[in-house]
Amino acid sequence: MTLPHPNTDQISLPIVLGVLGDPTRLAIVRYLASKQGVPLNCSQFLDLCSKTNLSYHLAKLREAGVTRTEVVGTNRMITLRRADLEARFPGLLDSVIAAASDDPALPAVGGHDLEVPA
Repeated sequence: MTLPHPNTDQISLPIVLGVLGDPTRLAIVRYLASKQGVPLNCSQFLDLCSKTNLSYHLAKLREAGVTRTEVVGTNRMITLRRADLEARFPGLLDSVIAAASDDPALPAVGGHDLEVPA
């Protein structure tokens, strides 16, 4: 099973900004960025919300082209599409992550092991 993802040239700035405007989705992106390309199982984000809400947020990120979801057996592995976003909108993702790194209003993901790369 493969999930649909937009091609790099189909990623739209208004849609990306709209998706990143949600605190839960921004927290997911911030956490993915801290893992520097390591695929994470969707269960890593269960401390944010219910499974149903998490599925919704992860789908929105995937549909906007912010993340890539690969189905591996019964798992869904999530990665940030950093290279695609950088090619489409240079500097945008780093700016958003940097601005979000000190935002106390964002929900915590992963607790103690959250580190945002400089």
